Amino acid sequence: MTASLPEYYFRVRDNGAFVFRVESENRQRRLEMDQIAVVKLRNGEIKPHGDRSLSDADLSAIRAWMADRQALLATREIDDIRRTIDHLNHTAQWAQSRADDDQLDAISDDLLLAMHDLRSVLIRKKADRLQRAAKSEAKQDSKQASKPEKG
Repeated sequence: MTASLPEYYFRVRDNGAFVFRVESENRQRRLEMDQIAVVKLRNGEIKPHGDRSLSDADLSAIRAWMADRQALLATREIDDIRRTIDHLNHTAQWAQSRADDDQLDAISDDLLLAMHDLRSVLIRKKADRLQRAAKSEAKQDSKQASKPEKG
């Protein structure tokens, strides 16, 4: 069992984790987990637990975990959005084919407001991206125009 244990254990919590060093090499052959740090993903903060100082190896392992965790959370977030799209499609099919008037009355206003809010945000964000792209393209065109021609 000892050979397969990681050196560190990360107890995930909102916005980060508690970091433990896993120790199994003791007289009683018991598994011990010694808390060494607290990690906050939002701001990248790593706080040693108590009066500890973290080694370079500790910091390296923690930073690697933070990068992996942030990538995992980003993947999950996109997956959740794709599931939401599926739910919207299922909801449309339900409303079209199976919902009765009382059911539609119960959800229509809330769903319409949520969809209107989402649509407004998506349109505003897309317009912002298009404006930035147009400004960037105009900047590139002006740079190209100001270069002297070789010939």
